[in-house]
Amino acid sequence: MEANELFERYKPLVKQNLLILALGLAGLILFGYGLISFFLSSHSVEEDIVFEAKEENLENISVNLTIDIEGSVVKPGVYLLPLNSRVKDALVIAGGLSANADRDFISKSINLATKLSDGAKIYIPRIGENVTVSTTSIIGSIVSEQININTATEEMLDSLPGVGPATIEKIINGRPYSSINDLLDKKVVGSKVFSDIKEKITAY
Repeated sequence: MEANELFERYKPLVKQNLLILALGLAGLILFGYGLISFFLSSHSVEEDIVFEAKEENLENISVNLTIDIEGSVVKPGVYLLPLNSRVKDALVIAGGLSANADRDFISKSINLATKLSDGAKIYIPRIGENVTVSTTSIIGSIVSEQININTATEEMLDSLPGVGPATIEKIINGRPYSSINDLLDKKVVGSKVFSDIKEKITAY
């Protein structure tokens, strides 16, 4: 039987089932597309989960700082604190002041609102202890990192970035300050200098 005769013989059957064949082919195409999309989306979700987990791990690495608090506290030692913690937070985690802590010195010389930095050392003197300059210099990032603009000497103010003799004179003449923002309010320094020194100074 020739090819033309064979085609003519089955032509009605092909026409009759053409719609079924077309629908079947379309179904296979849609199924294949859906299968590929599923695997691609699953792979994307896995990548997102891995990426988020890596981000979370990085955040966990950077959210703590280590401080050492010694002297007249209930539980002296080395502690982990969250970033942006203050001296007050360090005292709390160390159990608070001991009975022999020099509270008068603390109220006058330690700013409990001072932000701590990683590796900060805090020393709390006892009543009657001779607090020397070297002792004061290690009281939690207080003297070592932040300068009290109400009591700082010319030499201490001179260590601040962008602060020269003229500005030092303005700072001293503008005392007292209730907060570091008074430097701007009293026009002692400009916004540029203030931005450079605001993390290095305190007022109490």
